[in-house]
Amino acid sequence: MSLLLKNALLVEPDLKKVVEGNLVIRNGLIDRKDFAADNEIDCTGKFVAPGIVDLGVKVCEPGDSHKESYESAGKAAAAGGVTTIITRPDTKAAIDTPETFDFVKKKGNEDCIVNVFHIAALTKDRKGREICEIGMLSEAGAIAFSDCDNVIQDNKIFSRALNYASAMNVLVIGHPQEKSLSQGAVSTSGKFATLRGLPSVSPVAERIALERDLALVEMTNTRYHFDQITNMNSIGVLKRAKKSGLDISAGTSIHHLSFNELDIADYKTFFKLKPPLRSEKDRLATIEAVRDGTIDIISSMHTPQDEESKRLPFEDAASGAIGLETILPAMLRLYHSKHLEMHQIFNAISLNPAKRLGLDSGTLKHKKAADLIVFDADKPFILNRELLQSKVKNTPFDGHKLQGRVLRTFVKGKEVFSR
Repeated sequence: MSLLLKNALLVEPDLKKVVEGNLVIRNGLIDRKDFAADNEIDCTGKFVAPGIVDLGVKVCEPGDSHKESYESAGKAAAAGGVTTIITRPDTKAAIDTPETFDFVKKKGNEDCIVNVFHIAALTKDRKGREICEIGMLSEAGAIAFSDCDNVIQDNKIFSRALNYASAMNVLVIGHPQEKSLSQGAVSTSGKFATLRGLPSVSPVAERIALERDLALVEMTNTRYHFDQITNMNSIGVLKRAKKSGLDISAGTSIHHLSFNELDIADYKTFFKLKPPLRSEKDRLATIEAVRDGTIDIISSMHTPQDEESKRLPFEDAASGAIGLETILPAMLRLYHSKHLEMHQIFNAISLNPAKRLGLDSGTLKHKKAADLIVFDADKPFILNRELLQSKVKNTPFDGHKLQGRVLRTFVKGKEVFSR
């Protein structure tokens, strides 16, 4: 059955504009030329945009499926306008062998209602000692390689891994944190952290790791993505590196664009993230880096943690927050505050991650896959974490007034969510 979405505000990130028009979903593809359809939906005043491609989602299979399964993650993603999730390998056990990779690939294909692609570990068990079978994992379908927040300390091993990755033309994703400085830290260093008595780390830990990685990337000519850039000093380094012509890209999390270090004042562990929340100056600088294109990709960094691991003193609680269902309304805060235009938002959450990963999505072009969402950018609501689709509810947005609701989500032309 074909479906006409008429009178919509079409978000075209690749054309850097929003236009009023019509779009047909036909045979799982977008049709921008023939508007005859079996059914139609009047989208007057509503936006139609490419589905979100969320790079760096943690699904806790294998090992911790009580926190998040592929089934629950898919439902949460669809409700949040995420049509493609790119999963992290920091599971129990790590996704570091073809056998483990085949397991998650099968689970994702069988249980998840949105598209799923998987990142594999760069080293065995993410311990930074022995390089994984990059070639075999790539052949199995690994879309990128990363040890996530287990940063490889041995430069000799890391450079060898990058050489292998470069030879096979695969993407490596790094987490820029100098481990000896950041280990055990739960806040960003400064007067506020001192007053709260919390172990802290200077943002320079991010810059040091960033510069180390850039040097090795330059030496090995590797395709490389920095998962989270969160402060102005790192942004300056990144700008200079991009001008040098290296094949690099950078991301940040929606939480680091939404909150700052003062939000941990009441020791609420839902605000305990990795890296820790930064200063307001850093937050604004990061938003500006998204606006000018220095930071390419925004992701939810969806990290489910159960109540037992969060109901602890701030220092002892697990890091991370869920974000599949909140990434769009949180991004729309930046639209309503006029920090970002609508096409810039979908450039960062849809088009750029799709392009970086070589996916045929992130756009509303004719004959592309009909992975798209319909949303009301002005619809206000108060977030109730208990109503979220994820198995666990560790969101820092609980009780917050948000504006913007997903109304429909389509994956390959099939409606997987409607409100």
